[in-house]
Amino acid sequence: MQIGFETIREILEHRLHQKDIEKLLHGLDESGKAELFYRITEMLRRTSALADIANRVYDSLSLDVLFPRLMEVVTEALRADRSSLFLYDAETRELFSRVVQGDAIGEIRFPCHLGIAGSVFTSGQAEIIADAYADPRFNQEVDRRTGYHTRNILCVPIRNKNHQVIGITQALNKHAGDFDAEDQRLLEGLSLQASAALENARLFEKVERQQREEVMLLEVSVSIVAEIHLDPLLVKIMAAATSLLDAARGTLFLFDASSNELFSRVAGGIGGEEIRLPADSGIAGECFTSGQAINIADAYSDPRFNADFDRQTGYHTHSVLCMPIVAKGGRKIGVMQILNRREGAFGGADEQRLRAFSAQAAIAIENAQLFEDVSAERNYNEAILHSMNNAVLTLDANGILRKVNEAARRILRRSDEELVGHRLDEIFPGRNSWVAKSLAKVQASGNTDITVDTDLLIAGTETISVNLATVQLSGLGNEPFGYMLMMEDITREKRLRNTMSRYMSKPVVDRLLESGDAELGGTGRDVSVLFSDIRGFTSISERLGAKETVALLNEYFTDMVDIVFAHNGVLDKYIGDKLMAVFGSVLQSAQDAGNAVTVGNKMMTALHQLNRRRAARGGEAIRIGVGISTGNVVAGNIGSLKHMEYTVVGDRVNLAERLESANKFYGTSILICDATYTAIKDHAATREVDLIRVRGRETPVAIHEALDHFSADSFPNRAEVLAAFSEGLLHYRQRNWAAAEKSFGVALAANPMDGPSRIYIERCEVYRDTPPPPDWDGVWSMPDK
Repeated sequence: MQIGFETIREILEHRLHQKDIEKLLHGLDESGKAELFYRITEMLRRTSALADIANRVYDSLSLDVLFPRLMEVVTEALRADRSSLFLYDAETRELFSRVVQGDAIGEIRFPCHLGIAGSVFTSGQAEIIADAYADPRFNQEVDRRTGYHTRNILCVPIRNKNHQVIGITQALNKHAGDFDAEDQRLLEGLSLQASAALENARLFEKVERQQREEVMLLEVSVSIVAEIHLDPLLVKIMAAATSLLDAARGTLFLFDASSNELFSRVAGGIGGEEIRLPADSGIAGECFTSGQAINIADAYSDPRFNADFDRQTGYHTHSVLCMPIVAKGGRKIGVMQILNRREGAFGGADEQRLRAFSAQAAIAIENAQLFEDVSAERNYNEAILHSMNNAVLTLDANGILRKVNEAARRILRRSDEELVGHRLDEIFPGRNSWVAKSLAKVQASGNTDITVDTDLLIAGTETISVNLATVQLSGLGNEPFGYMLMMEDITREKRLRNTMSRYMSKPVVDRLLESGDAELGGTGRDVSVLFSDIRGFTSISERLGAKETVALLNEYFTDMVDIVFAHNGVLDKYIGDKLMAVFGSVLQSAQDAGNAVTVGNKMMTALHQLNRRRAARGGEAIRIGVGISTGNVVAGNIGSLKHMEYTVVGDRVNLAERLESANKFYGTSILICDATYTAIKDHAATREVDLIRVRGRETPVAIHEALDHFSADSFPNRAEVLAAFSEGLLHYRQRNWAAAEKSFGVALAANPMDGPSRIYIERCEVYRDTPPPPDWDGVWSMPDK
């Protein structure tokens, strides 16, 4: 005889009379009575479970507390291994559960249609799964990750008082046998009992969160409005935004209209590095361009997402919420991009929160940008005043001095306290009263007054020369509001600059004055010295006469000095028809030797052009020679107290002059020493000419010819000549006179105008008949300088 739970319920609810109960018991054997006792006990246990769940949840308004309590009751009531409870999040269309993870409460989320739980939630129908692994909806990967084995499942929907499904409850692995219909009814009863508490807790959590957000918004608004510096403000805004949306990190992009780019100085995970991207690029660019929020649940499935940033930083972006920052009048000024909401994807409420927050942030950002622009303009003006070498003094409409720059304090030898707040006649009395008179003229006429090269007595003893300009300051409406005096000290530096500009280019003059070398004395420097000389100038001047000779020299030197100045050279001096230039005496660089050789080559090219002009006028052509030497010299202003000349002295100067003269002997145009050759050999065409000993110098020096000024016409068959000449020079130094003469003959045949080849043929003829002594070192001693 089987006794169902309904009969047992009637017994427990006293709906059966005593005689009926006795009749029921009389018809049972011992096993039937034991079954009846078990079922009564089970019914009492389940009734107790329903009461227990009511007791455990009635005083709790926290989901973090409710979830573990309810799962504990379900597990005990159904005699299962474990249980779980999921509620529906309408914002994200997900099912979520709170679970204990170590010492904290974590959250699990998944789309509301996935798996057995999603199926029960969607259908609203309870299901008993006798074999979980046989059900295709069951995700076996979870068991593999955890090492657990799920056998059977009971899953029921949780309904509220309006019979709406708000979640699901499921129990796993009943201890004895499979879950049955009674278990389902019990779980449904437990779920119904808990539904009210769950909804209340969710409502309480929602209200509590809204209150926190309102308080946070208020605090953040106060905080960001009080911050006027842009970078700290942006940091505060992003910290508040990520906290407000419970997100991992975020980036704030501002719009740069000048480059049509979005840039960020505040981005989570990249330190202080600035990010820049086109204003229409990527997710941020589309958000800015469209002016619409963009909410992406899976960043990697969106083609607009640039995964390179993740690869560079090692970060993994899951979800993205991007919101335009719109200022007054609908003007878009930037974009806020928030990443990885900690509890699932971003929802509609998150969009509303970020939209409200970005509106507050836009006001603060505009104010900070305005302050930054004003500060930058002020700093820019201050920097201009500070960097000016001229004194600037500004006065108010009453003629009271209000501001001076650093140059004014330096030139006038006075402090701010001695200047600011005083009238000009107090600052510039007696011999300096002309300054106050200049101001009076401007006050009377409104026109600028300029005073040039006038003495100003400083500190009662020192006199300086200044140029003064006094101007009226006017507002946008052309109304005067003050005056400005600009005073230029033209005493030593300006006069010295004017003098030096005749000998060197402006960059070299500037460097010389900055270095402070414009004094008597000197310093050792590595320089390149260039000497040039007009061939047969004495005869030419006799033929031309004084007037034409001066005209020739002026035209010649004008062309040549321009070339020297163009390559940072210093015009050291003119010596009759000779020109001496130095490279590196003031403005030193690794290109000094190269500049000297370049100037020598360009002088030859300029000489050809000069000769063509002279020929067109019926004048005769002139020839020049150039010698260049590189090495250490003494450089400085040398002379008397009344007359100084910036020059260089030393052995290298003499060597350059002797190399220039040696051109006449070898039939060359430009000769350079071995030190110059070493500096320019990789980027200039040259050939070694000889090893010589010059007067006044015991150590032999290898000399080379610079060839870049030659054309195919002026130096025909150059490659053939240089190869044969090099071969001849090798034979010559090996004392193989016949082979050397033959090689030099090949070179001379290829270019009959080649002077060095002709010289060596003559030497070979002499040495063939009268060889040099055995200790001959190949050095040729020049007969004169």
